[in-house]
Amino acid sequence: MGCVLALYGLTSLAGAARAAPEGEAPERATSDRAAGVPPAAPHEIPADVTVQAFVTPEGSRLRFLVRAPLEAMRDIEFPRYGLGYLDLEAADPFLRDAAQLWLADYVTFYEEDRRLEAPRIVATRVSLPSDRSFASYETALAHFDAPPLDPALQLPWRQALLDVLLEYDIASDESRFSIDPGFAHLGLRTVTVLRLRPPDRPERIFQYVGDPGLVRLDPRWHQAALRFVSLGFTHILDGIDHLLFLLCLVIPLRTLWGLIPVITSFTIAHSITLIASAFGIAPRALWFPPLIETLIALSIVYMALENIVGAKPRKRWLLAFGFGLVHGFGFSFALSESLQFAGGHLLTSLLAFNVGVELGQLVVVAVAVPVVEVLFRKVVAERMGTIIGSALLAHTGWHWMTDRGSDLLAYRFAWPAFDGALAAALMRWGALALIVVGAAWAVSGPFGRLAAKAKGGT
Repeated sequence: MGCVLALYGLTSLAGAARAAPEGEAPERATSDRAAGVPPAAPHEIPADVTVQAFVTPEGSRLRFLVRAPLEAMRDIEFPRYGLGYLDLEAADPFLRDAAQLWLADYVTFYEEDRRLEAPRIVATRVSLPSDRSFASYETALAHFDAPPLDPALQLPWRQALLDVLLEYDIASDESRFSIDPGFAHLGLRTVTVLRLRPPDRPERIFQYVGDPGLVRLDPRWHQAALRFVSLGFTHILDGIDHLLFLLCLVIPLRTLWGLIPVITSFTIAHSITLIASAFGIAPRALWFPPLIETLIALSIVYMALENIVGAKPRKRWLLAFGFGLVHGFGFSFALSESLQFAGGHLLTSLLAFNVGVELGQLVVVAVAVPVVEVLFRKVVAERMGTIIGSALLAHTGWHWMTDRGSDLLAYRFAWPAFDGALAAALMRWGALALIVVGAAWAVSGPFGRLAAKAKGGT
């Protein structure tokens, strides 16, 4: 991609040289309309937008360097000429307005818990799409002192980049800072790459899609924990496949003694694989996520069919444990992109996410059990209701399983090379297997007795 952008930059310079001999400037119009070229639709939203940014506290100021596509600054008629080339000289006054209206007004910084005052726009400039100055903070900052682009350069305005340097007044560069970025409005899909440069500490990189809400750039442990409890709670409520699996567990077991071993074993199992994945034990092959998604759908189908033929309470907890291992990997996919917000509290955040998942599960079970109980008492007989409800769940899971299985088969599988990396991976998987077997053995006694008590109670 860099080579293509560099080639584009050379081509643009060559075109400028042909269009404007030395000492002469091309004939310009103040807008496309004057040149007979219709302007872009004022509310046309770019499909994909990438924003690059640096956050650097230095002494009594915080510097915020931002690069975004110029076409994302909608409703601003940048001066153009010819076939949509940006008039670099005439556009300069418009850059500050674009920086204020589309970037500075949508970002809020906090020092500890104090909201910082509005920033100063120190500098703005236009860059070529091939420009690489935002590869590091030093080159990005130096770029603002570099000479501006040649006014004779024929740069299509839709391919121009807007670079902005903002400064905020702060009390100390040793404070903890938070940012609430609102760049999702720039495109239908906005990806932001944010780099934090704290003094005397390594650089940290955040990458997210849309608006992540308030991001604590260096959170305390309780701040990270609260964020991930909330994340886990909302994830289980948004994950329809996890909810359907829980419903499969609840339909035949609606007593306290029946639910405790099943829900607890499911919790223990998915906690093991969730934490293992966060520490890099899960395979990194491209086919692994679709495999897990297919197996999650399979878990719904299997448990629903078992409900139809008759659930066995003594073995129910063991099935929940086995499928819980699969669901834990599924939880890890949702968590992986958010761990960047954990700061230095990885384990705390993992445990907090798990707590949030468990709270969500308890809410679902607390609602589902009485609803199912009322339906079986007032609407339909228990056996008939179990068959009808489980058949609907199996039907939904079957469609998911076949669709996800088709996606899985599109990947090409190859045997891994037998080398040191494979040996290390096998050792990690062996350790995980021992943990799984040990956990299953530890809970088999008490869960077996609870299951027997539940059967006796029914």
